Amino acid sequence: MKKSVNTKWIKDMQFDSEVNGHHITIDAIPEVGGSDAGPRPKMLMLTALAGCTGMDVVSILQKMRVEVESFNIDVSAEETEEHPKHFTHMHIVYRFGGKDLPMDKLQKAVELSQDRYCGVSFMYRKAMQVTHEIVIESK
Repeated sequence: MKKSVNTKWIKDMQFDSEVNGHHITIDAIPEVGGSDAGPRPKMLMLTALAGCTGMDVVSILQKMRVEVESFNIDVSAEETEEHPKHFTHMHIVYRFGGKDLPMDKLQKAVELSQDRYCGVSFMYRKAMQVTHEIVIESK
């Protein structure tokens, strides 16, 4: 199945990308000719990973009847200094909040996302190391 987006130049370093009928403004920092009107393209790679795996984990935990009160995903990446600058490693921190959360089920949901369902993680692992950890935050 073919997927596509349309990205149109607006001005300077600013672009509008239409994705599934939604618009995302992409821009650069002022030091390189942008006006900081939106995120940089490479950083959206981290957002794509967080969104993909996050949706998987929520869906899996709902099927397991695990109720979380809060769920946050932090994704960080190591970037090379030389051009073309690219990511060499991404790390995901899954942060869960709630009462009596079963770590074994949280781990199972994360592992299913990482090993079977998240296409973004699958693609990124072909290019770099992707690691993760789970944190249960107390109230």
